[in-house]
Amino acid sequence: MTRILVASVGRNRASALRRATEEYEERLRHYIRFETVVVEPARLPDARAAEAREREAAALERRLPDDLELVALTREGERWTTRALADYLDDMRTYGRPGAVFAIGGAHGLAKGLLSRARRQLALSPMTLPHEVARLVLTEQLYRAATILRGEPYHKGS
Repeated sequence: MTRILVASVGRNRASALRRATEEYEERLRHYIRFETVVVEPARLPDARAAEAREREAAALERRLPDDLELVALTREGERWTTRALADYLDDMRTYGRPGAVFAIGGAHGLAKGLLSRARRQLALSPMTLPHEVARLVLTEQLYRAATILRGEPYHKGS
């Protein structure tokens, strides 16, 4: 069974977003081995954004399994359709790859070192999204991709 980990900087403080995210996380666990990792933001002033990214990247790196492919979420990344995400998950299963970790940065994004280590870079949107929204969108899309692979009717897109 494919293992998917969503690793993010910062807790989801907005209760409505947190409940929605938890709902999709629970649904997703019926299809794949799904886990989350959350690290605390660096809480540095904007003038020290580079240092904040480095500290957060170090905290994420300590929690990332070595056997999973790293997919970094960034505005500059590839833009996948839901079907492409489903195909990515299917390829992992088909070719015996253990899974992937999707990394979501904090307010200042992900450090260059973490981005360069990533096997892929993925954009959920060309717009800047708060990490809480990015986590919800990613989790819902992972769930939707899983239903596509099972041939279930949740996905209505083409």
